[in-house]
Amino acid sequence: MTELDTIANPSDPAVQRIIDVNKPSRSNIKTTLIEDVEPLMQCIAAGVEFIEVYGSDSVPFPDELLEVCTRQNIPVRLIDSSIVNQVFKGERKPKTFGIAHVPRPARFGDIADRSGDVVVLDGVKIVGNIGAIVRTSLALGAAGVVLVDSDITSIADRRLQRASRGYVFSLPVVLAGRDEAIAFIRKNGMKMMALNAGGDFSVKDLGDVPDRLALLFGSEKGGPSDLFQEASSGSVSIPMISATESLNVSVSLGIALHERIHRSRVAER
Repeated sequence: MTELDTIANPSDPAVQRIIDVNKPSRSNIKTTLIEDVEPLMQCIAAGVEFIEVYGSDSVPFPDELLEVCTRQNIPVRLIDSSIVNQVFKGERKPKTFGIAHVPRPARFGDIADRSGDVVVLDGVKIVGNIGAIVRTSLALGAAGVVLVDSDITSIADRRLQRASRGYVFSLPVVLAGRDEAIAFIRKNGMKMMALNAGGDFSVKDLGDVPDRLALLFGSEKGGPSDLFQEASSGSVSIPMISATESLNVSVSLGIALHERIHRSRVAER
């Protein structure tokens, strides 16, 4: 087993770098902290450039992660657990984490270059839902996700990274305004279908549409904004047996994209 160096001095430059990245008040986010084995592995696979990866000396460093870091020439060191406790203080203390350069923000062109449907989230603000939607969108063949009025200012947001388990860097996630999102959809000849309770069509009908779609989801309380509703070509509902008021937006997204899975597979081929 590879013997890893251990950072035992709190004055080590790496410790200050971790502290700086961990500050919630940063305005210019160029580096980010990614924690836990699965997100680290996923981000490395997505091509995210890491400065260094660390592990607490209180637990063995995962062999699979060490192997990947070695193969990608990513430096790995352990940190004395007392320093880890000082750096993260009252919050959750990760056993493995890394400092990485934030990739350039995704653009509409990145989505246009891909073949799948486009997911548009209008006013969806719960980060856990957004993270789940990113993972599901990637798994079920969507071309990308457009976030409108999400209160997220960067996909490097640690909450979003946690919620998506690191998959936020594996799919284009574009932060946009309503007008520019609508302009992109129209420019690329897509029909926008809004998911809501009183839709014109059943979600089952989505599987019969051969064209690329923009699937619009609003917040669970308010639904999509009037501007998006007016720009939509139609609305889609998910039949439910009980009198449940609504489904979680990430669940609705999964159902809709699953109905589109055949089209996504054909487009990918």
